[in-house]
Amino acid sequence: MTKTCIDKVALVYIKKKKLLGTRSHDKDTWYIPGGKREKNESDEQTLIREIKEELNVQIERNTFKHIGTYEAQAHGKPQGTRVRIICYSALFKGEPKASSEIAEIGYFKASDKTLFSEVNQIMIDDLVKRGLL
Repeated sequence: MTKTCIDKVALVYIKKKKLLGTRSHDKDTWYIPGGKREKNESDEQTLIREIKEELNVQIERNTFKHIGTYEAQAHGKPQGTRVRIICYSALFKGEPKASSEIAEIGYFKASDKTLFSEVNQIMIDDLVKRGLL
């Protein structure tokens, strides 16, 4: 059996010890903002494009800091489908606002982690362990 792995890049944005999360239309789970890489895109290109699409803000180039890479079963996908998420922090211009593809955004404490996908829960645990959240 061939395992599928979904390749994603995401933004970890923490404000007042709360993590920015997004929920897409018709979804019951929260995710950190970001998305799938398009053909031949770098991590930076993917994140800049996805964050503009989802949050209507422009990431400032040269402010990227790798936070970590996490992998788990992909939420809502067949068993054995994995998701690998490469997480960065970065500065951006503007105030995040939900775009047409995002139903809502919110800021969450570490204790809210069960609202998030499995891979995001692993990331949240790591952020807490490192004193970032």
